[in-house]
Amino acid sequence: MRLKGKVAIITGGGKGIGKSISLIFASEGASIVVAARSLPALESVVSQIKDQGGQAMAVQTDITVEKQVEEMVAETIRRFGRIDVLVNNSGTIGPIANIIDMNLADWNAVIESNLTGAMICTREVLKHMVLNRSGSIVNIGSAAGMSGTPSRSAYCVSKFGIIGLTETAAIEVGEYNIRVNCISPAATGSEAFKESARARAKGLGISPEEWMIKFNRLFSLKRIPVPSEIASAAVFLASDEASGITGANLVVSCGYHILQPSEIA
Repeated sequence: MRLKGKVAIITGGGKGIGKSISLIFASEGASIVVAARSLPALESVVSQIKDQGGQAMAVQTDITVEKQVEEMVAETIRRFGRIDVLVNNSGTIGPIANIIDMNLADWNAVIESNLTGAMICTREVLKHMVLNRSGSIVNIGSAAGMSGTPSRSAYCVSKFGIIGLTETAAIEVGEYNIRVNCISPAATGSEAFKESARARAKGLGISPEEWMIKFNRLFSLKRIPVPSEIASAAVFLASDEASGITGANLVVSCGYHILQPSEIA
C-alpha cells in the first residue's frame, strides 16, 4: 500500500475525478477527508470507503470561503491528527463565451472556484505541513491550462494559474520537505463535459455523438482519458515513489496536448 498511514484531504471528492482519487487513495491505505459543497455526494463516497474497510470523513466545505476551509483543516487535525496529502481538485468549467461576451460575475466565479479556492486550501494546509516538515500537494490542472482554448477564457486562465501556483509553492516550501505538483488532464467525460459537448454540438449543427467522434480525433490515443487514469497519477505523486518530484506538471491527456488544434475540424 503506497499511502498506508497517510491522511489525505481531497476537495471536490464527491464525484468525477475527485471521487476516483478518494477511492484509490483509500485502497492504497490512506485515511480520507472528502470536502465539497454537496454533502450527499460526499457521504456516498465515505460509505463506499468504509464498506471496503477504509477510514473516511466528509466535511461540507465551500473552498472559496476562508472560514470554512479553516474549519475543514481543523476538523481533519481533530479526527486524524495530521495532514500528509492535499489534492486540490474542486473546480468548475464555467460559461462558454468569447472574451468580448464574458460576464464579469461569471469570470470571477470561475477564478474563485478554480484558483482562489486552491490557494486558500494550500495556504491553510501548509501551516500544518510546515510544522511537520513533510507533505505532498497535488493540484488538478487541465490541458486547457497549457494553451488557449476558444470560448473558455476564464477556465483557461484559472488553470494556467494552477500551474503558476504549483511552481511557486514548490519553490517556497521545498526546504520543509513538502512537494507540490500538478496533474493536467484533458476532458474525462464528466457531466460538465457532456453538457459542454452538447452545447458545442448544437452550435455546429451536429449531434453530440458526431461531435464526440470529431473530438476524439484530437487525441493521439483517439479517446479521452478516464478518471481512474488521473487518480493513478495522483497516487504516484502523493506517494514516496515521487519523493524527488516537485514543481512538475504531469499531463494525463491521452495525447490531447500534442495534437490539439484551436478548433475541431
